[in-house]
Amino acid sequence: MKRLLLIVVIVAIVLLAFQLKPVEKTVNKVIAYVETPSLINKDSLTIRTRVKVPEGYTRVAYPKGSFEEYLRNYKLKPFGSKIINYDDSEYFWQGGHIGILDIPVPKNGLQQCADALIRVRSEYLWDNNRKDEIGFNFTSGHYCSWKSYAQGYRPKINGSKVSFHKTATEDHSKTNFYKFLYLIYTYSGTLSLYHELDAVKAKDLKIGDMLIKGGSPGHIVMLCDEVINADGDKLFLLFQGNTPAQSVHLVKNLEDNIHTPWYYLEDDAVISVSNYTFGNSKFVRFK
Repeated sequence: MKRLLLIVVIVAIVLLAFQLKPVEKTVNKVIAYVETPSLINKDSLTIRTRVKVPEGYTRVAYPKGSFEEYLRNYKLKPFGSKIINYDDSEYFWQGGHIGILDIPVPKNGLQQCADALIRVRSEYLWDNNRKDEIGFNFTSGHYCSWKSYAQGYRPKINGSKVSFHKTATEDHSKTNFYKFLYLIYTYSGTLSLYHELDAVKAKDLKIGDMLIKGGSPGHIVMLCDEVINADGDKLFLLFQGNTPAQSVHLVKNLEDNIHTPWYYLEDDAVISVSNYTFGNSKFVRFK
């Protein structure tokens, strides 16, 4: 009888242990949802100053004027700003971000997740006199450059067939540049970027790289800050646009309430980012 009782007690303990793990995980997620992470400076207005470095880590240095420094120092709206959809309505869930990037959202409903990152990259190239590098593939695989668009060339699209013809006057203005981006938003997306951009391994990641799931729908986020510890372990901050088109925002890490909003990134991992979970995805880098 004593032996039977002992077995029952052991089984009960084992079952309790298994039950506690998901409960603990759920509690951590709830905490991450409702609390402001302890690594946040509420009074700051850039990505770098908004998020503190975790204990034992230091920021990875990058050259002045680089894309990495451009992203790290991107301007944020005041803490507590909400995610707003393109039609001026509030996004239904405000619990997954700790900052809104100062990027206008067009009222036409374009500039969704991939488009927002295309805009950030294009504006960096524009601001740094590298305009000839601005260009992206359509989902069909055809390359469309700002240089040819500014010269007046426009695509003629018939199904999967695309050809370019000079049908507009030459215009190198900033206003025309945004018209070019609207064209890219219409015919490019996560699927085109997934096939166009070079893959990167997690060990080689740096600011400006992206985690992408190509598809319809797919999703994409960009790495915008980076820290490293004495063992060489790296953590990253991530921001994203979304569908419907809405405020570009710096996301919390809802799986880790200790390091949030920092993320530890691995190859072939299931990674939860705000309102999306990445699986069967890859890291890519702009050329």
